[in-house]
Amino acid sequence: MSRIEKRFAALKDKNQAAFVSFTMAGDPNYDTSLDLMKALPKAGVDIIELGMPFTDPMADGPAIQLAGQRAIKGGQTLKKTLDMVTAFRKTDDETPIVLMGYYNPIFIHGVEDFIANAKAAGVDGLIVVDLPPEEDDELCVPARAAGLDFIRLATPTTDEKRLPKVLENTSGFVYYVSITGITGAATPDEDAVGKAVAAIKEKTDLPVAVGFGVSTPEQAAEIAKVADGVVVGSAIVRSMADALTVAGPPKKSFQKDVVSAVKKLANATKRARK
Repeated sequence: MSRIEKRFAALKDKNQAAFVSFTMAGDPNYDTSLDLMKALPKAGVDIIELGMPFTDPMADGPAIQLAGQRAIKGGQTLKKTLDMVTAFRKTDDETPIVLMGYYNPIFIHGVEDFIANAKAAGVDGLIVVDLPPEEDDELCVPARAAGLDFIRLATPTTDEKRLPKVLENTSGFVYYVSITGITGAATPDEDAVGKAVAAIKEKTDLPVAVGFGVSTPEQAAEIAKVADGVVVGSAIVRSMADALTVAGPPKKSFQKDVVSAVKKLANATKRARK
């Protein structure tokens, strides 16, 4: 079993939903980002979703766009992102890591090299939002052949005809986008999300995690009642931005402040089914 499969199986035995956190690699700088990444599992994070900074993040809202800009300004590259995973794995060989981002940096890096380097670093899965199923031979198929899960997005506009194509080569888990639009742009309708998750589960045995609109502990708890996982990104990234000084460097309380915000979200997710 992959790390992702093991984590969802262990949480299912506890009747808990997974808490998946998103942070941008290199935000606000490499060392601070790595230190925070290492602190996330103890804060209650079950799966780490690590953003690959890109100049044109079309699916992301302002909070994550700014995080990517801070990371790029600080010198973050795809190679440094893989280096972060390697460094993380020196002290944590259990927490699943999923890289999320766009195809351009991977293409520039070289698909074959990227897959080999990601696997060697300890990456478990990929979410590449601008590669549709019709382009699976480009990255999805070779990534899966190398043992990397390829996590696909399903959205409120993914109808019954489209869903089987979306699920065809998906592995690890299905990421259901709870809103129509960019990250952090709106709040999810819990009833609609519940129906959508149930519809997806009729077509696959994979766990379904829900994200893109979850920003408060209360929302996380409601989503955790109907989904196998809750993904929070923009709210965490905003807490990171709030913990920066006006000039840009992190405050002394940066990690403490961000970890506190993460713990509240994680705890709400874990308590939801009790």
